Amino acid sequence: MRGAAIGLAGTLILLLARFLTAVRGQWDGVAPTDEQRIYYANHASHGDFVLIWTVLSRRMRRATRPVAASDYWLKSRLRRFIGCDVFNAVLIDRERASRANDPIALMTDALDAGSSLIVFPEGTRNGTAAPLLPFKSGLFHLARARPNIVLVPVWIDNLNRVMPKGEFVPIPLICTVTFGSALHIAGGETKKDFLARAEAALLALSPKANAR
Repeated sequence: MRGAAIGLAGTLILLLARFLTAVRGQWDGVAPTDEQRIYYANHASHGDFVLIWTVLSRRMRRATRPVAASDYWLKSRLRRFIGCDVFNAVLIDRERASRANDPIALMTDALDAGSSLIVFPEGTRNGTAAPLLPFKSGLFHLARARPNIVLVPVWIDNLNRVMPKGEFVPIPLICTVTFGSALHIAGGETKKDFLARAEAALLALSPKANAR
């Protein structure tokens, strides 16, 4: 019964996301294949990973786990059910003082078990006018820990307007999820250079960059 409830909840979330956003996946740099990947995306809403998950094929969805904040997804029984049971999220404690587990170790354990990951290198939702917040170092450490797994930049457009921060009623708007070309960390590449390159690859997918 529990498995059926989880499957039903996942289907309802998928249908609702598609209804509200008419989301379109644009595979500009990679093909939608079962290859193990680390998808890294811009972050403007708690629904960001849902849109990425929605445009993946069923097989890809089953193998892909979002990395999310435990303080948000463990806050209520409903959030725990959605985050842990429906999406099988890798939950990270963002507070260093209270952390019991190393976030990089949690993510590499998931990768070693065969999962792909969805990560948000900004570390928190971007509520500023800037297109991206500076990347945290986690993406660099993850790439260095598992250098053979490709990293795929993903730009999510318009979702922050569908569900603005602090609002409870979504506004139906068309959203796009654009996947760029895969990249690897280079041997000997510094954290500064790698993060700058990863940021540039993600920004290049934004509509504003392509409108120039």
